[in-house]
Amino acid sequence: QIRVVESGGGLVQPGESLRLSCVADGFTHGYTFRHYDMSWYRQAPGKEREFVASITNVYLSTRYADSVKGRFTISRDNARSSVYLQMDSLVPEDTAMYYCYVQGPAVWGQGTQVTVAS
Repeated sequence: QIRVVESGGGLVQPGESLRLSCVADGFTHGYTFRHYDMSWYRQAPGKEREFVASITNVYLSTRYADSVKGRFTISRDNARSSVYLQMDSLVPEDTAMYYCYVQGPAVWGQGTQVTVAS
């Protein structure tokens, strides 16, 4: 079974930065991490889960939600089966549980909490 584990969340003040990490393993049937597009989503209390950023498997094309464009950067390291989300200039509205998602197999991690507050 594919396993997805996020880390790097925490409590920060507005204007500060965090970098989230996600490691995915357990791929079978000839497939590996490098075959799949990866995404970050987030869900705040009382809100629907929303798309944050994505990155494709080999060409590294990226896409961002308008709310984070210019502040967040998604990247990946296929050799380490990892995807990252660099979050700069954080604001209270970024407070949410952040989830890593493996497209294709449609597997979610358990999430890592990000809280932005004074």
